[in-house]
Amino acid sequence: MNRRAFLIAAGACLALPRLARAAEKTPPRRLLAIHVPLGMMPSFFFPKEGEPSSPYLDLLAKHRDQFTTFAGLSHPGVDGNHHAGQCFLSGAPHPGQPTFRNSVSLDQFVADKIGADTRFPSLGVAVRKGEHYSDSIAVSPSGVVLPAEVSAERLYRRLFVAGTPDEKAATMRRIEAGGSVLDLILDKAKRLEKTSDSQDRARIDQYFQSVRDLEGRLQRSIEWEHRPKPTVDYPMPKDIADANEVVDRSRLMFDLIRLALQTDSTRVVTLTLSTFSVVPHVPGVKSETHGLTHHGNEPEKIAELRKIEEAQMTVFGEMLSTFRDTPEAGGSLLDRTQILYGSCLGNANSHSNQNLPLILAGGGFRHGQHLAFDTVHNTPLANLYVSMLQNLGIETDKFASSTGPLRGLRS
Repeated sequence: MNRRAFLIAAGACLALPRLARAAEKTPPRRLLAIHVPLGMMPSFFFPKEGEPSSPYLDLLAKHRDQFTTFAGLSHPGVDGNHHAGQCFLSGAPHPGQPTFRNSVSLDQFVADKIGADTRFPSLGVAVRKGEHYSDSIAVSPSGVVLPAEVSAERLYRRLFVAGTPDEKAATMRRIEAGGSVLDLILDKAKRLEKTSDSQDRARIDQYFQSVRDLEGRLQRSIEWEHRPKPTVDYPMPKDIADANEVVDRSRLMFDLIRLALQTDSTRVVTLTLSTFSVVPHVPGVKSETHGLTHHGNEPEKIAELRKIEEAQMTVFGEMLSTFRDTPEAGGSLLDRTQILYGSCLGNANSHSNQNLPLILAGGGFRHGQHLAFDTVHNTPLANLYVSMLQNLGIETDKFASSTGPLRGLRS
């Protein structure tokens, strides 16, 4: 029996013992990373020295014991102004340069460790108009930026709507075709192996391992095609056509992300909330957001931009409330979900990629603090990522440019 036939047959008859974890008493740990490409004005986000809060953080006051904020964190070598957004979760240096090569993002690293037991090892979604830098922050191990879903309706269908028999058959044909390609590649690789020296043979062995990993993913895809999708008490959404309705579009995506995590359809999600080329429908706003970020310290532009960023912060606070109010065994959805909210722009007015605005909520950490590091000689943001990984139960003391876990973060 060739690999293709084996994968198809196995998918039809194998039980899914791993799926039982969804019904375990202790809910799984999860990760949600949210990127706002145009950042937040530092003077309104960061608390002043000796003060516990700031104008933006005041909007999240009722959740203050459920999140931690940071100052003095960034990715060493990540420059290139807006190009840096694609490195928010990877920390790969010098984006925008001709020789730039991205590296695996935090979410994909996590998905490889905890995502195999879900229908979607990870989900990438976006709220945006058109295409710009960093529309997606998910990057594969080979450095390829993974596409983000922008349609709430398509996302809902992927998560909760059973396909027709024809659609299921088409999916199985695609899986079968993937198996056929693997058969062909392996056959050629085995022939090459016979004529290779020891150094090349080691590389081929690594290649074989990659193919075996792909086979495992194909196998899981087959298993999931034979398992019903979850049902939810939430109607099929309609896409909001007006891209300037960024607040309502954000709310809609937040709802679907919550449902995806709550039903254990995935445990790893990335979301980009982009206001490039958008005049948000926010009272008092009449200008395009990107232009406002280059405000040149003009009071009128700052006032407009502040209204936009306050609206973003308010809807983020609403999302925290829904996660907190979604009960699970032993706590809430927020208790078991790490939510990272931030940007790879520390100051959009000057295109600075230093001193990044960051919030970490939920996930079982002991929050309610502001951790301030050197705002000139920054601590690697990847140190925070190491702490997040360890809190997810992933044994590692290194990720990207990290020098260890972040000092002062309490778990």
